Amino acid sequence: MRHPHKHRRRRPLVIGAALAAAGLVGTGLTTLTTDTAEAATARQVEALDRGVVSVHTGDGNLVSWRWLGTDPDGVSFNVYRAGTKVNSAPVTGSTTFFHSGAPSHADYTVRAVVNGTEQGDSVHAIQFRAGYKDVPISPPAGGTTPDGVSYTYEANDASVGDLDGDGALDLVLKWQPTNAKDNSQSGYTGNTIVDGVKLDGTRLWRVDLGRNIRSGAHYTQFQVYDYDGDGRAEVAMKTADGTRDGTGVVIGDSSADHRNSSGYILTGPEYLTMFDGRTGRAMGTVDYVPARGNVSSWGDSYGNRVDRFLAGTAYLDGSRPSLIMARGYYTRSVIAAWDWRDGRFTRRWTFDTNSSTNAGKGYDGQGNHQLSVADVDGDGRDEIVYGAMAVDDNGHALWTTRNGHGDAMHVGDLDPSRPGLEEFKVDEDSSKPSSWMADARTGQIIWATGASGDNGRGVSADIWSGSAGAESWSSAESGIRNPKGTVVHSRKPSSANFLSWWDGDPVRELLDGTRVDKYGTSGDTRLLTGSGVASNNGTKATPVLSGDILGDWREEVVWRTSNNTALRVYSTPHDTDRRITTLLHDTQYRTALAWQNTAYNQPPHPSFFIGAGMATAPRPTVYTP
Repeated sequence: MRHPHKHRRRRPLVIGAALAAAGLVGTGLTTLTTDTAEAATARQVEALDRGVVSVHTGDGNLVSWRWLGTDPDGVSFNVYRAGTKVNSAPVTGSTTFFHSGAPSHADYTVRAVVNGTEQGDSVHAIQFRAGYKDVPISPPAGGTTPDGVSYTYEANDASVGDLDGDGALDLVLKWQPTNAKDNSQSGYTGNTIVDGVKLDGTRLWRVDLGRNIRSGAHYTQFQVYDYDGDGRAEVAMKTADGTRDGTGVVIGDSSADHRNSSGYILTGPEYLTMFDGRTGRAMGTVDYVPARGNVSSWGDSYGNRVDRFLAGTAYLDGSRPSLIMARGYYTRSVIAAWDWRDGRFTRRWTFDTNSSTNAGKGYDGQGNHQLSVADVDGDGRDEIVYGAMAVDDNGHALWTTRNGHGDAMHVGDLDPSRPGLEEFKVDEDSSKPSSWMADARTGQIIWATGASGDNGRGVSADIWSGSAGAESWSSAESGIRNPKGTVVHSRKPSSANFLSWWDGDPVRELLDGTRVDKYGTSGDTRLLTGSGVASNNGTKATPVLSGDILGDWREEVVWRTSNNTALRVYSTPHDTDRRITTLLHDTQYRTALAWQNTAYNQPPHPSFFIGAGMATAPRPTVYTP
């Protein structure tokens, strides 16, 4: 069943070249959709190249590329090897072509065909000759903390953005010292280092956050996005005295050391800095909001809960992205929304559970170890889903379930048979449901499982074609449940971690540790085992990054090599008969890639349902700077 108001930006009447010809690109124009007469505001997205990849298999090469949101609906494609067309008829049903018998070094380009006219060549395909591509990286030098503990560096979480405006996505990589700490653990840590890296391994810059930013999963949530619409991504991070930008300039007092004898940093200034994606230069710095104030007001006095940070990116005005920076989730939670325009920060709003408007209304203590961003109320503007509560695009409280804190959550079109989006979440309060699904518009609980203590893992996605919609499962509950909460099979998947669209059908696969598996009712089938790679973040076993980064709509997975000298990128070798616009131009999915590195990483979900029996995927209403 299709709901006409469910995907308001389904099929624009004019997009891409037509908008440019009309002089309307970049103006935040309004267009009508074919599904309804409602207006949908175009959203700013990246001006990406075709992202062509060639993945070698024993039988030839799978060539795949992006169907851009700015392409016409009826576009088709021709595939060229070294200037010679290799497809007999234009490709229309997918954005893939399998070139049988071709060697791994074959050189491919793709040309779009619009209204019967072939366009120019795309960029040359990135070659995955052994099924993967290595991006060389250089670990920072290790060191020794004041208490005599030596440390080295491991590649940790990464994000993507077009840092230099050339149409290709670049990587922003966080280096974490081997003595990084959870907030609950005392002790000194090495500095957190952040690199800007092109896919050929060229390092554009290196930022050293300095001794006054502690290292660990909860301290540094970095956002990579084009906030000012200049066609290049910026990088936003919390900074402090001694942070050194990509040009060597120090922020604040270079000699200050605010660490106490337990390694915590509970005094001294805290900043928010926007860095230039090309150079790593600090372009603007303001005080971090909220300030830590009284440490004990966040839930303890020794420094654990005061330094729980979350971050995201949201289209709060429906057209252009804003930066979200937050603090706290166990007790008090504060979310600040910032615009970066014309080289300066402007604070749009601040939501505080302790404010007179919100205090005592069930919003405190509802945050997760991550957040999600989605237009949950269908008004064209994004909301912040902050665990068991949601904040409207204007910074006002939207709803709370009062079910409390948890470790994992998923927001998407989990039940395509009902209008709007849903949230699935697991909880750790022994007196509250161990897992639940709610209407993301209202927070109304659709179904819940009984209280069972700390339910630490949970996933929701269509991983089995045997049941309609998403399946939901968690570590504390038996079986997999359909969107109505009914157990539809007793066998849970072998993991409850990440997800990946990896093979040719729209049913999603399981990504855990260094492998990709396909769910089966009698056992899971191994589709990929990463070679010479390691996962991140201890028992969380998450990749450096996973998402639709290159090629068609299926997802790449990025792991670090075991010796931390490369990021190993895998792209699917499986052909598909599905044609879906690049998920990078679905802004719910794109902002999810941006917040994926936040604390306990979670996989991205688009704004529409991809799975067995899916409707035709919607086209986005977007513009490029």
